[in-house]
Amino acid sequence: MEFFRIKKDIPFMRHALIFNVISALTFVAAVFFLVHKGLHFSVEFKGGTVMEVKYPKAANLEAIRHTLEAVGYEQPEVTGFGTARDVMIRLPVIKSVSGANSSQVVFGALCKGENGSIKQIDSVTAKGEHIVKDACVDTAGAELVAQQRVEFVGPQVGDELAQNGLNALVMVVIGVMLYLAIRFEWKFAVAAIIANLHDVVIILGFFAFFQWEFSLTVLAAVLAVLGYSVNESVVIFDRIRENFRKQRKAPVPEVIDSAITSTISRTIITHGCTQMMVLSMLFFGGPTLHYFAVALTIGICFGIYSSVFVAAAVAMWLGVKREDLIKPIKEKNETDGAVV
Repeated sequence: MEFFRIKKDIPFMRHALIFNVISALTFVAAVFFLVHKGLHFSVEFKGGTVMEVKYPKAANLEAIRHTLEAVGYEQPEVTGFGTARDVMIRLPVIKSVSGANSSQVVFGALCKGENGSIKQIDSVTAKGEHIVKDACVDTAGAELVAQQRVEFVGPQVGDELAQNGLNALVMVVIGVMLYLAIRFEWKFAVAAIIANLHDVVIILGFFAFFQWEFSLTVLAAVLAVLGYSVNESVVIFDRIRENFRKQRKAPVPEVIDSAITSTISRTIITHGCTQMMVLSMLFFGGPTLHYFAVALTIGICFGIYSSVFVAAAVAMWLGVKREDLIKPIKEKNETDGAVV
């Protein structure tokens, strides 16, 4: 399906050097911020406390954030889950509050904000087990806030998650290289990996520069961008291989320009629809999906850029040619099959 068709090929490769210089400067800047500032890791990576509390009515998340900021947490992560009454709170480790007492301090602050007092309540689980949990009640005994679950994530668990995330990223890169090398040619595989790593580093550079929280959901977005960017590169590479069959006498830059121009309509449709869904998560998904959507938005924009100006240009500079993708047809010898 096409919205439009461009009759004259756009000379992308003529300006490839300029765009790749810009891309290289952006890449270097991202690496600088990653080294200089580093990533602002979430509780899952650097350790902290995870709390679940329940309100008798819809919880005011903004008021809860203000309460936690008054305690000393600069960027508390407060999100709703399940129903509007259930709230999940992720608390990073801070010097003013010890990890063992953080849940008690926070729950006490939440209870004070509701003008209640803390009382221990004996309850029975679905399995028939008796548990004692803290609850915030008013003077009449009505429950204002209930503490459902408290978990402490130690630094060792965070290090393990970080290592597993890095391993997943390396495995994705290796898998992409093998796939492209088998389907196309090693020059395309190298070009695609350079372009995809360019996207990943720039996403991380944005998070380092603005000190946005890097959580497991953001890591999932980075891995998704890798696959998404590879898909765009594969479409362009496949069209280049097809054009090598059709345009046998055309030079390599013209073949690449024709391939990119012919896929522009498809790129606009695909990325436009995807970006609409991502923007809906960004504006209406709440704090839970905010940075996930931000990472996807950056990745989609730079994924289009890298597939056109980085991957295709690097493949051209590596010396990709018609013979790399199309096996030459052997001419039949006139003496073959002749009866002597």
